[in-house]
Amino acid sequence: MTLLQSVCEVLRAHVVLESEFIDRMYLNVYAPQLQRVGGMVWYLRGHLGQRFASTATVAPKTEAFVANIERFVAEQGVDLMSFGKHQRKDDITQQYLQRFDADEGILYVGRAQEKARVVRTERRRCARTGMNYPWVVEGSAMVNHSTSTAWTTTSARSS
Repeated sequence: MTLLQSVCEVLRAHVVLESEFIDRMYLNVYAPQLQRVGGMVWYLRGHLGQRFASTATVAPKTEAFVANIERFVAEQGVDLMSFGKHQRKDDITQQYLQRFDADEGILYVGRAQEKARVVRTERRRCARTGMNYPWVVEGSAMVNHSTSTAWTTTSARSS
């Protein structure tokens, strides 16, 4: 007579535990509604409560964000790496890893300038009254993108 096996016993005989991990992860924040003129106008008028839609009031928010990144870099004592054209981020990361001796931490904060789609305000003039007014339009611009590269002991060091 054979005894019935438990689920654990069956799984133990047939399942191998595999562990996989990644050595870096990118988080891109993307707000598709703010990539269109209509969505940006709603944000400026509906959310921020502007009487007239103008992207000029967004600049202080961007400046504060950049200042927070620079303050973080200074407080944590990490490098702010500005990537040049065609410079590979993985190559720079490997150089930082060779000098890194802690169990975990931030290797560096990177900044790269890339062409991006933007919504901006341009000044237009009313032909009938001669008065200027803001008009929100789509365009492109060179934009700074910032990333931080962190490291933990669970990451695999590559040679």
